[in-house]
Amino acid sequence: MSGSNTEKLDKLADLLQHSSTGLKGIEETRVLLNYLSVSPLKAMIEIDISLARGLNYYTGTIIEVKAQEVEIGSICGGGRYDDLTGVFGLKDVSGVGISFGADRIYDVMDQLKLFPPETLVSSKIMFANFGEKEALFCLALLTDLRKAGIAAEIYPDAAKLKKQFAYADARHIQYVVMAGDNEIAEGLLTLRNMSTGEQQKVAPEGLVGVLGGNR
Repeated sequence: MSGSNTEKLDKLADLLQHSSTGLKGIEETRVLLNYLSVSPLKAMIEIDISLARGLNYYTGTIIEVKAQEVEIGSICGGGRYDDLTGVFGLKDVSGVGISFGADRIYDVMDQLKLFPPETLVSSKIMFANFGEKEALFCLALLTDLRKAGIAAEIYPDAAKLKKQFAYADARHIQYVVMAGDNEIAEGLLTLRNMSTGEQQKVAPEGLVGVLGGNR
Protein backbone atom coordinates (compact mmCIF):
# COMPACT_ATOMS: atom_id res chain seq x y z
CA MET A 1 0.00 0.00 0.00
CA SER A 2 1.52 3.30 -1.13
CA GLY A 3 0.66 6.97 -0.89
CA SER A 4 0.45 9.45 1.95
CA ASN A 5 -0.81 8.48 5.38
CA THR A 6 -4.20 10.01 4.57
CA GLU A 7 -4.40 8.09 1.29
CA LYS A 8 -3.52 4.85 3.07
CA LEU A 9 -6.25 5.41 5.63
CA ASP A 10 -8.79 6.20 2.89
CA LYS A 11 -7.93 2.92 1.13
CA LEU A 12 -8.20 1.02 4.41
CA ALA A 13 -11.56 2.62 5.16
CA ASP A 14 -12.83 1.36 1.80
CA LEU A 15 -11.49 -2.15 2.40
CA LEU A 16 -12.86 -2.31 5.95
CA GLN A 17 -16.16 -0.52 5.38
CA HIS A 18 -18.10 -3.49 6.75
CA SER A 19 -15.93 -3.86 9.89
CA SER A 20 -16.89 -1.64 12.80
CA THR A 21 -13.72 -2.61 14.63
CA GLY A 22 -11.59 -1.77 11.60
CA LEU A 23 -13.30 1.59 11.07
CA LYS A 24 -12.84 2.44 14.73
CA GLY A 25 -9.11 1.72 14.44
CA ILE A 26 -8.88 3.94 11.35
CA GLU A 27 -10.63 6.78 13.14
CA GLU A 28 -8.31 6.46 16.14
CA THR A 29 -5.33 6.60 13.79
CA ARG A 30 -6.69 9.75 12.12
CA VAL A 31 -7.03 11.39 15.53
CA LEU A 32 -3.46 10.43 16.41
CA LEU A 33 -2.14 11.89 13.13
CA ASN A 34 -4.02 15.13 13.84
CA TYR A 35 -2.34 15.36 17.25
CA LEU A 36 1.05 14.73 15.70
CA SER A 37 0.48 17.41 13.05
CA VAL A 38 0.44 20.15 15.71
CA SER A 39 3.17 18.68 17.92
CA PRO A 40 6.84 19.82 17.83
CA LEU A 41 7.88 16.32 16.72
CA LYS A 42 10.15 16.54 13.68
CA ALA A 43 10.27 12.83 12.82
CA MET A 44 8.78 11.45 9.63
CA ILE A 45 5.54 9.59 10.44
CA GLU A 46 4.62 6.62 8.26
CA ILE A 47 1.67 4.26 8.61
CA ASP A 48 2.73 0.65 8.09
CA ILE A 49 -0.17 -1.81 8.22
CA SER A 50 2.23 -4.76 8.07
CA LEU A 51 3.85 -3.79 11.37
CA ALA A 52 3.42 -6.33 14.16
CA ARG A 53 4.93 -6.48 17.64
CA GLY A 54 5.85 -9.76 19.28
CA LEU A 55 3.71 -9.26 22.39
CA ASN A 56 -0.01 -9.98 22.46
CA TYR A 57 -1.13 -7.44 25.06
CA TYR A 58 -1.30 -4.48 22.66
CA THR A 59 -4.86 -3.31 22.05
CA GLY A 60 -4.35 -0.12 20.04
CA THR A 61 -1.69 1.73 18.12
CA ILE A 62 1.75 0.15 17.98
CA ILE A 63 4.87 2.17 17.23
CA GLU A 64 8.39 1.48 16.05
CA VAL A 65 11.11 4.10 15.65
CA LYS A 66 13.91 3.88 13.10
CA ALA A 67 16.93 6.03 12.34
CA GLN A 68 16.75 7.34 8.79
CA GLU A 69 20.48 7.85 8.27
CA VAL A 70 21.67 4.41 9.44
CA GLU A 71 20.74 0.94 8.19
CA ILE A 72 19.63 -0.72 11.39
CA GLY A 73 16.43 -2.16 12.86
CA SER A 74 14.07 -0.29 15.13
CA ILE A 75 15.71 1.58 17.99
CA CYS A 76 12.58 1.71 20.14
CA GLY A 77 9.05 0.41 20.04
CA GLY A 78 5.86 -0.06 21.99
CA GLY A 79 2.22 0.87 21.94
CA ARG A 80 -1.16 1.15 23.63
CA TYR A 81 -2.58 -1.54 25.87
CA ASP A 82 -5.84 -1.66 27.79
CA ASP A 83 -6.23 -3.42 31.14
CA LEU A 84 -2.78 -5.01 31.09
CA THR A 85 -2.60 -4.20 34.80
CA GLY A 86 -5.55 -6.56 35.32
CA VAL A 87 -3.04 -9.41 35.13
CA PHE A 88 -1.57 -8.03 38.36
CA GLY A 89 -4.90 -7.42 40.08
CA LEU A 90 -5.43 -3.75 39.15
CA LYS A 91 -8.43 -3.68 36.81
CA ASP A 92 -9.53 -1.10 34.23
CA VAL A 93 -6.27 0.82 33.85
CA SER A 94 -5.04 1.57 30.34
CA GLY A 95 -1.55 2.63 29.43
CA VAL A 96 1.17 3.17 26.89
CA GLY A 97 4.60 1.60 27.02
CA ILE A 98 7.82 1.94 25.07
CA SER A 99 11.16 0.19 25.27
CA PHE A 100 14.43 1.66 24.05
CA GLY A 101 17.21 -0.36 22.43
CA ALA A 102 20.18 1.21 24.19
CA ASP A 103 22.77 -0.76 22.18
CA ARG A 104 21.20 0.18 18.85
CA ILE A 105 20.84 3.84 19.84
CA TYR A 106 24.51 3.84 20.83
CA ASP A 107 25.47 2.31 17.46
CA VAL A 108 23.44 4.93 15.57
CA MET A 109 24.97 7.80 17.53
CA ASP A 110 28.44 6.33 17.08
CA GLN A 111 28.06 5.95 13.30
CA LEU A 112 26.69 9.48 12.96
CA LYS A 113 29.43 10.84 15.25
CA LEU A 114 26.88 12.44 17.57
CA PHE A 115 28.85 11.99 20.78
CA PRO A 116 30.53 15.25 21.90
CA PRO A 117 34.31 14.84 22.31
CA GLU A 118 34.07 15.52 26.04
CA THR A 119 31.96 12.38 26.54
CA LEU A 120 35.04 10.32 25.71
CA VAL A 121 36.76 11.68 28.81
CA SER A 122 35.66 10.19 32.10
CA SER A 123 38.05 12.20 34.27
CA LYS A 124 40.10 15.34 33.79
CA ILE A 125 42.73 14.30 36.30
CA MET A 126 44.03 11.07 37.82
CA PHE A 127 46.07 10.58 40.95
CA ALA A 128 48.84 8.05 40.53
CA ASN A 129 48.83 5.35 43.20
CA PHE A 130 52.11 4.78 45.03
CA GLY A 131 50.72 2.74 47.90
CA GLU A 132 48.27 2.83 50.80
CA LYS A 133 49.76 5.81 52.64
CA GLU A 134 50.02 7.93 49.49
CA ALA A 135 46.53 6.90 48.35
CA LEU A 136 45.03 8.07 51.65
CA PHE A 137 46.77 11.43 51.18
CA CYS A 138 45.36 11.73 47.66
CA LEU A 139 41.79 10.81 48.63
CA ALA A 140 41.32 14.08 50.52
CA LEU A 141 42.53 16.04 47.50
CA LEU A 142 40.29 13.95 45.24
CA THR A 143 37.26 14.95 47.29
CA ASP A 144 38.17 18.64 47.04
CA LEU A 145 38.47 18.43 43.25
CA ARG A 146 35.10 16.73 42.88
CA LYS A 147 33.47 19.35 45.10
CA ALA A 148 34.92 21.97 42.75
CA GLY A 149 33.29 20.26 39.77
CA ILE A 150 36.44 18.62 38.42
CA ALA A 151 36.09 14.98 37.39
CA ALA A 152 38.88 13.12 39.16
CA GLU A 153 39.89 9.58 40.05
CA ILE A 154 42.71 7.62 41.60
CA TYR A 155 44.35 4.60 40.04
CA PRO A 156 43.00 1.54 41.88
CA ASP A 157 46.29 -0.08 42.88
CA ALA A 158 50.00 0.64 43.20
CA ALA A 159 51.02 -0.59 39.76
CA LYS A 160 54.10 0.47 37.84
CA LEU A 161 53.94 4.13 36.87
CA LYS A 162 54.27 3.27 33.18
CA LYS A 163 51.10 1.18 33.40
CA GLN A 164 49.27 3.98 35.19
CA PHE A 165 50.29 6.47 32.51
CA ALA A 166 49.12 4.09 29.78
CA TYR A 167 45.76 3.83 31.52
CA ALA A 168 45.44 7.61 31.66
CA ASP A 169 46.34 7.92 27.97
CA ALA A 170 43.82 5.26 26.97
CA ARG A 171 41.06 7.12 28.83
CA HIS A 172 42.13 10.53 27.46
CA ILE A 173 42.79 11.85 30.98
CA GLN A 174 44.46 15.23 30.64
CA TYR A 175 46.47 15.37 33.86
CA VAL A 176 48.13 12.94 36.25
CA VAL A 177 49.09 13.97 39.79
CA MET A 178 52.04 12.25 41.42
CA ALA A 179 52.20 12.39 45.20
CA GLY A 180 54.94 10.08 46.41
CA ASP A 181 57.03 10.27 49.58
CA ASN A 182 59.13 13.15 48.25
CA GLU A 183 56.10 15.22 47.16
CA ILE A 184 54.30 14.69 50.44
CA ALA A 185 57.39 15.64 52.45
CA GLU A 186 58.02 18.70 50.27
CA GLY A 187 54.37 19.77 50.28
CA LEU A 188 54.34 20.09 46.49
CA LEU A 189 52.59 17.79 44.04
CA THR A 190 53.94 16.90 40.63
CA LEU A 191 51.31 17.66 37.96
CA ARG A 192 51.93 16.06 34.57
CA ASN A 193 50.19 17.20 31.38
CA MET A 194 49.63 13.95 29.50
CA SER A 195 49.31 15.71 26.13
CA THR A 196 52.61 17.60 26.26
CA GLY A 197 54.55 15.62 28.86
CA GLU A 198 55.31 18.83 30.75
CA GLN A 199 55.43 18.67 34.54
CA GLN A 200 55.08 21.35 37.19
CA LYS A 201 55.06 21.57 40.95
CA VAL A 202 51.76 22.57 42.53
CA ALA A 203 50.80 23.06 46.15
CA PRO A 204 47.90 20.79 47.18
CA GLU A 205 45.71 23.77 48.06
CA GLY A 206 46.40 25.34 44.65
CA LEU A 207 45.40 22.33 42.57
CA VAL A 208 41.80 23.44 42.06
CA GLY A 209 42.92 26.85 40.90
CA VAL A 210 45.38 25.42 38.37
CA LEU A 211 42.78 23.09 36.90
CA GLY A 212 39.90 25.53 37.01
CA GLY A 213 37.06 24.43 39.27
CA ASN A 214 33.33 24.40 38.47
CA ARG A 215 33.86 24.40 34.71
